[in-house]
Amino acid sequence: MGVTLDLKRPALAPTPPGLPNLSGMTRAQMQAALVEHGAVDAGKARMRSSQIWRWIHNFGVTDFTGMTDIGKDTRAVLERDFSLGRPEVVERQVSRDGTRKWLIRFSPGVEAETVFIPGVGRAGALCVSSQVGCTLNCTFCHTGTQPLVRNLTSSEIVAQVQIARDDLGEWPSPAGERQLSNIVFMGMGEPLYNLDNVADAIEVISDNEGTAISRRRMTISTSGVVPEILRAGEVTQAMLAISLHAANDALRDELVPLNRKYPIAELMAAVRAYPGLSNARRVTFEYVMLKGINDSPADAKALVSLLTSIPAKINLIPFNPWPGSPYACSDWGTIEKFAGIINRAGYASPIRTPRGRDILAACGQLKSESEKVRASDLRRAERAT
Repeated sequence: MGVTLDLKRPALAPTPPGLPNLSGMTRAQMQAALVEHGAVDAGKARMRSSQIWRWIHNFGVTDFTGMTDIGKDTRAVLERDFSLGRPEVVERQVSRDGTRKWLIRFSPGVEAETVFIPGVGRAGALCVSSQVGCTLNCTFCHTGTQPLVRNLTSSEIVAQVQIARDDLGEWPSPAGERQLSNIVFMGMGEPLYNLDNVADAIEVISDNEGTAISRRRMTISTSGVVPEILRAGEVTQAMLAISLHAANDALRDELVPLNRKYPIAELMAAVRAYPGLSNARRVTFEYVMLKGINDSPADAKALVSLLTSIPAKINLIPFNPWPGSPYACSDWGTIEKFAGIINRAGYASPIRTPRGRDILAACGQLKSESEKVRASDLRRAERAT
């Protein structure tokens, strides 16, 4: 299978129960927490929180003793009242193509997967989860077979970025030398059903004195939660991606059941109103290629017609198999023909190279069940494509 497994626990201590964790708070939240717990005087809260912020988000410290420009007495109070711990990394997998996947346990029974994909964007992209499980039940998606457990907090979302940077050895590192340059909210869950926490996490990750990943290098993918699309643009200033997969309501109702609540016409109206949409800030439409389902020339022409006047690109995603999935991937020639129709209409239509299939880390394959998929199950699924 070409899979490297590392099941050792990290040396970093997990978050002690009951202590608020500063490492995922926004600046305003951190200042308020420091004052509320009596760790600093109100007049010094902004200065002290800025010091702590740089240690956490620029240097990646997980122990207050490492904050050497803060007095020992203050550090003792911080250690008594707060935590900087990471969630537990239950499993780490490395694909033969360099993709990395972490199964992260945030609390008992609350686990999500995070994936780093090298060679995406400027350097590499981190696919972040916003929920444990999902409510949308998209029929081609493995995550959709796992019931929703709960939303992830902003701290838990930020922790996924921190764990990836721990593993990549990126504390600190100049922006131009980083392997992790982009964030995509395309992991487990529907980000717009957890928008407040996603927005707070983006505020933390984008801060110039910390991780400093530009909002324009972050993309929120939604299956079409129409009422939240405009607000998402206003509060995050992130790029938008739409998990589309069909150009007519009848088929999309089947593939993406949320379409029955928010049909395509409403979705397209919300996309056209997305703040900042332009040729320089195009919306991405994600379209999974399902053999004999949505991959005909007529489907391609219908997609082109649907996107008229929208600054867009279309990511064509070869279907990634998972054990028990009811679909097969379109033939490569069919995908290329489909892409050609879109290209000739003036839209970019890159065909996404499947990454991390051998560790179930590719698009649509994430699922945090405790039981592990046998290698024989995965091989059978791959032979079906």
